[in-house]
Amino acid sequence: MTYAEKIVWAHIRKRQLGYRFLRQYSVDHFVIDFYCPELKLALEIDGEIHELPENKAYDKARQKYIERFGIKFLRIKNEEILGNADKTFKKIMNFIKHIGDYGH
Repeated sequence: MTYAEKIVWAHIRKRQLGYRFLRQYSVDHFVIDFYCPELKLALEIDGEIHELPENKAYDKARQKYIERFGIKFLRIKNEEILGNADKTFKKIMNFIKHIGDYGH
């Protein structure tokens, strides 16, 4: 895990957000950084490498494919986590609340 992923994992593991998250969850031949089965929510932590044009195209196609399984995505950049972890976790909580408000 990257340092940013370790920070996220420390805050979402053991149902700290009220839901169980799994690390490195496989969907078909792809791996999601963190996944909540109950919410069908993927948390993807994106480092600088994801900003490269070829990687952006790959990530977009990969996400579109995985979304076919009814999985919702929340992408978070490393710099968001490293710059203001509290704000990042509020963002995650708000996204979870939004999912709950509109059904899973």
